[in-house]
Amino acid sequence: MAEALAEDGTKSAAPPGGAGLAPGVFEQLSAVADAVLYEGYLLYPYRRSSAKNRVRWQFGVLFPRDWVEADGPVIPGVSGSADSWYQRTECLLRVRQPDRARVRVRVRYLQMQRKQVEDAGHGAVESLRTGDGTVHLTFDEALRRECEVEVPLGELLRDGHTVAVGAAAGEDIEPLAEGAGRVVRSREEIRAETSVTAERLSDGLCRIRVHTTNTAPAPPPHSARDEALRRALIATHTLIGGEGAEFVSLIDPPTDLRAPAGACRNEFTFPVLGGEAGDAGRVVLSAPIILPDHPQVAPESPGDLHDAAEIDEILTLRTMLLTDEEKREARATDPRAAAILDRVDTMPQEVFERLHGAVRSLTPAAPTTPADRPQGTAGSPAPVTPEAPADRPAWWQEGGDDGLSPTSDTVLVDGVPLVGGSRVRLRPRGRGADAQDMFLAGRTAEVAAVFHDVDGSVHLAVTLDDDPAAELNNWYGRFHYFRPDELEPLEPAGCPDEPSAPAPAAAPARHTTDSETPAAEAE
Repeated sequence: MAEALAEDGTKSAAPPGGAGLAPGVFEQLSAVADAVLYEGYLLYPYRRSSAKNRVRWQFGVLFPRDWVEADGPVIPGVSGSADSWYQRTECLLRVRQPDRARVRVRVRYLQMQRKQVEDAGHGAVESLRTGDGTVHLTFDEALRRECEVEVPLGELLRDGHTVAVGAAAGEDIEPLAEGAGRVVRSREEIRAETSVTAERLSDGLCRIRVHTTNTAPAPPPHSARDEALRRALIATHTLIGGEGAEFVSLIDPPTDLRAPAGACRNEFTFPVLGGEAGDAGRVVLSAPIILPDHPQVAPESPGDLHDAAEIDEILTLRTMLLTDEEKREARATDPRAAAILDRVDTMPQEVFERLHGAVRSLTPAAPTTPADRPQGTAGSPAPVTPEAPADRPAWWQEGGDDGLSPTSDTVLVDGVPLVGGSRVRLRPRGRGADAQDMFLAGRTAEVAAVFHDVDGSVHLAVTLDDDPAAELNNWYGRFHYFRPDELEPLEPAGCPDEPSAPAPAAAPARHTTDSETPAAEAE
């Protein structure tokens, strides 16, 4: 393998002679991958003094093994917010051209860089103001690193391939104006390795495994986390591309591949298909945050705000309201924070107006009369009890919700009227469902309430039977929400076992869950 040098000095392995995947197979995901890389890097209000910026680097952090296991072994799971010493990705590859099939893997992460401000005598200080009024703050930064390898599928099936991943130690010194002092940026060496293997499951179907491990020597077992971070891979994620083959969605696999898809083990990461919806599965993004297949950055978004779980408009408005002193501190905290402020301060009105919202698709309105509504099938909203008057005011007007009672209304699913207290099994849809709902597939739950959205659709609030916090969540009114076609009644019509007491005052109908916190949410 010939080594190529990335723009920031990191190494990648290129195939001899330049053969291989078409250029741009990963670049189409660059905006999403960078959002993953800098997720939670620095949060609003982008100041060092902000409490939320005192504990950083929460996703995809791979520490030296001895340090992370000093208090016991890590517990595998897909959550990338758990500290670990490795990441493991498994995905399915359909081989279309066995003789030409190749696999490309790119591992991306951040290397922590300590920015230490020193005075004229080279003594370490927390802050320093130069003669022109510029403030410099001691703070931790990070540099983007990546390593790439491309290997024929046949080699992966025979022996696998392992490549060294890492970045050298270094130090950069920046003198400040008028001899006021200097800024010293220092980095410790990052050592890791990525192993790529393949296993043939059947004719034309393989399982690809990518395993990245931090191999750096560990600091003392009970060193502070900030010290261990200097040898860690931060926001680690992997791009996997295929030539002469295509990847299979693990969220919504074809019927004949559900069993092998379910057998894939992914630890501290979550792989999804990249590219546009409908594209052949040429690339996979395996990230430490939960995403849907074909994730995209909204075209209205003018730039990264380091919090993909927030809404650009809200963060932009908040940033506009920072005082001049707060903005000065944010600019002194980190160059990326300064870039955010510059973008917000100079944002044209037409760009800001685009942040207000966009309709991505339109769906037909639900039937409005009982005669129009199919009866007795899962997912067909049946008449509620009591039936709403035809002349009911619009939902925003007084009396718009008269006749609706979430704790006693019913909805018909497979001929069974579901009401508060009914028991169901969860069957989230493969397409269009919340990405986290798939982890609840097959689990049983109890209906707490039936909600009617302003667009005429119906959602049922449920509590999981095996949730140890179910009683507390019920008391707070925090539920999981599902459409009728995502539920399977566990009781025949008219035969509930033991209806529960009415649920407490219900929260407003929502399309997302209150009791789930997205893995990507950093605030």
